[in-house]
Amino acid sequence: MCAPTKRITMTKTRLAFFLSVGIGVLLLASLGQAQTYTDLHDLLQTTGSVPETPNLLGQGQDGNFYSTMPSSFPGQGTTVVVSPAGALTATHFFQGTDGSEPLSGLTLGMDGNLYGTTAIHNTAGYGEVFKVSPAGAVTVLYNFTNTTDGGAPWAPPIQASDGNLYGVTQGSVPVAYKITMPAATFSVLANLPGPSTAPLIVGSDGNFYGTSTYGGTSNHGTVFQLTRKGVLKILYNFGAGASDGTTPQGAVMQGADGKLYGTTTWGGSLGQGTVFQVTPTGAYKILHNFTGTPDGTNPPVGLVQGSDNFLYGVTSAGGASGHGTFFKLNTTGTTYSVIHDFDGKTSGGAPLSAPTIHTNGIIYGWASVGPAEGCFYSMNVGLKPFASLVVLTAGKVGTKVGILGQGFSTATSVKFGNGPGTFTVVSDTYMTAAPAAGATTGKVTIVESGGNLVSAQKFKVIPSIKTFSPTSGPVGTPVVITGMSLSQTTSVKFGTITASFTVNSDTQVTATVPAGAVTAKISITTPGGTAVSATNFTVN
Repeated sequence: MCAPTKRITMTKTRLAFFLSVGIGVLLLASLGQAQTYTDLHDLLQTTGSVPETPNLLGQGQDGNFYSTMPSSFPGQGTTVVVSPAGALTATHFFQGTDGSEPLSGLTLGMDGNLYGTTAIHNTAGYGEVFKVSPAGAVTVLYNFTNTTDGGAPWAPPIQASDGNLYGVTQGSVPVAYKITMPAATFSVLANLPGPSTAPLIVGSDGNFYGTSTYGGTSNHGTVFQLTRKGVLKILYNFGAGASDGTTPQGAVMQGADGKLYGTTTWGGSLGQGTVFQVTPTGAYKILHNFTGTPDGTNPPVGLVQGSDNFLYGVTSAGGASGHGTFFKLNTTGTTYSVIHDFDGKTSGGAPLSAPTIHTNGIIYGWASVGPAEGCFYSMNVGLKPFASLVVLTAGKVGTKVGILGQGFSTATSVKFGNGPGTFTVVSDTYMTAAPAAGATTGKVTIVESGGNLVSAQKFKVIPSIKTFSPTSGPVGTPVVITGMSLSQTTSVKFGTITASFTVNSDTQVTATVPAGAVTAKISITTPGGTAVSATNFTVN
């Protein structure tokens, strides 16, 4: 059976679908560019239908999306593959013994497989974590027992740079968990402040960030930070004031400015949900209070950010037809626009699932109702095509990273920051690349005949120290340090004491032993990280 928390969350989500309250008048900004909404595929029980929250779309190496459907006949839910044009195929039908009711959607791993969860599993009844190949071969990695290990997972796990899977549960004991791969060894990373229905994200600082639907000082939900060692810090407790947002069901996303953005399904000045901003240090701001009509109500999931730096998201109800909206908002909250009103019929309705930006620049998502039993839609708002790094966003020279995109068959070179990279084209939509000597921390650029693609994420090129000479000397001694990826050096230290330095090349830095230095290791810091010498420099 499902955990009680799950039923409470589902009840609020379904109630949100029927809300259509028009309070006040919202002045909406006019759009500066054309936008096109398209119903690409109408869902049926025969392949899976009624997508719920969060039902992520994971872009695969072949350029198609992979996801799950919680309901089907036959079976008890499916995994599906759907092309950007809307051609959909069910790749696996769950039968209970391998899980049922997969609400999670899927995330892509470095191995090309997809990872997800089911809310229920017949063995213990409390859900599972699974791996599925693009062809639909399912491997159960862990069955939850709803004891100290948590249970009833809604969100899919994500893979981190260490190759392991990390996720959250929303059962009677909500936890963050780790599955060590490839052995699939399960461990609890931390107890959460409350149930979580949203996947974790990896921040630019390497920490995880997430939300809990309830819990915190007011029991209205939290935004939290989590280290890979399991140290959890609450960044914000919702419900601090009468007009604060409550019940964050969706994930946060980290914007180009480094701040976190998300939604609350309830609360705000009119009780119909909010869009919020919170910094990694906990500074919080409401960007938008939903009113029902015309802007929508009860956003059930998180946001995406386009190449135009605007935030895009959905509400599950409200708007002109009462069936939800697709909206656009700037990061200061001063410009809000409804781009599309779902009508519950030909254009679908109750979009409970998280929108995703494909590397072609078009936004895609699921609607839970529609012409049949939900639909797969696209929203083209004129965003630029881009490249996306698969899991890895940092490494030393020679570290291979997978890259999603399009047009790779015409690629002529790859740049990491302002420096070179090597690459291997696997298909028109997937390649592997590695920073070469001289590469710098920055975005990855794929040079193509039809126009360059630039990665949405920065790749941090980690520096290294090979030798230093001399190995000893008094204060004031010039020390030649050799290594790799040193051209962006911002700091050199002898132990804890900062030294003056000169960058000679990407492989050499000359530093002067500073006053106050004692025998210790030498460290060099760049935007890509910090390198530490293997041995001490001896101060005479």
